[in-house]
Amino acid sequence: MGNSALKSHLETSQKTGVFQLTAKGLQEFPEELQRLTANLRTVDLSGNKIELLPASVGNFLQLKSLTLNSNKLTGLPVEIGKLKKLETLSLNGNRIQQLPPTVGQLKALRTLNLAGNQITEFPLGLGTLRQLDLLDLSRNSIQSVPAEVSDLQAIEINLNQNQISVLSAEVSRCPRLKVLRLEENCLELSSIPQSILSESQVSLFSVEGNLFEVKKLRELEGYEQYMERFTATKKKFA
Repeated sequence: MGNSALKSHLETSQKTGVFQLTAKGLQEFPEELQRLTANLRTVDLSGNKIELLPASVGNFLQLKSLTLNSNKLTGLPVEIGKLKKLETLSLNGNRIQQLPPTVGQLKALRTLNLAGNQITEFPLGLGTLRQLDLLDLSRNSIQSVPAEVSDLQAIEINLNQNQISVLSAEVSRCPRLKVLRLEENCLELSSIPQSILSESQVSLFSVEGNLFEVKKLRELEGYEQYMERFTATKKKFA
C-alpha cells in the first residue's frame, strides 16, 4: 500500500478517532499510528500478516477497541496492560499460546475474543477484570477448566471446540455466569458437575457434541432447577 493512501487514512483517523486498515497484507503494526496516540479510540487491523505487537501499543491510552483478528500474532507485549480504557480486545484466528499476566490490568475490558488460537491451558489471572462480559476461547486446544475459573466475572464463557475432558465444579461459583458453552469437547456425563445445574446462575448450558447424549443431562440431580432458570430466561427474551 502506498504512503499516500496511509497518509489519507491517518488524516481521517485524526478527526474520527478510528483507524481501520483490514486485509492489506501489513506485516507489522503501522509505526505511523504513534502520531495518533492521543486521538485513537478504535483500531482494526484484521486480516493482515502482523506477527508482533510492539511495546509502543501501550501508548494508546484512549483506546477503547483493539481488533487484530486473522493475523499471525503469537503473543502480546506486557505493555498491553497500560490500556486502562480498553473495552474490547479481539484477537480471533491468530497463533497465540498464552497471555501476559498484565491482561488482568485491563480494568475496563468487557469483551475478550481469543477464538481460533493455540491456547492449551485455560488463562488464569482474569478474575481482576470486573467488567468482563464475554470471554471467547472457542476453537483452541484447552483440556481442562481449573478451579480458578470461579474468580471470573464473565456473563458468557465460550469454550466450544476445545479438548476439554475436565470441568471443575468451581465454575458453578462464577458470580455472573449465565451462558456456558462447551459444545464439541471431550466431556463424559460423569465429568459434568451437578452444581452447575443445581447451584449456579447458568441459564444456558450448551454441551452438544460431547461423549454423551444431551438428553442424558435430564438424569442428573439439579436438572429441574436448571430448566427453571433456562425457561425463565427464555420468557424474558421472548
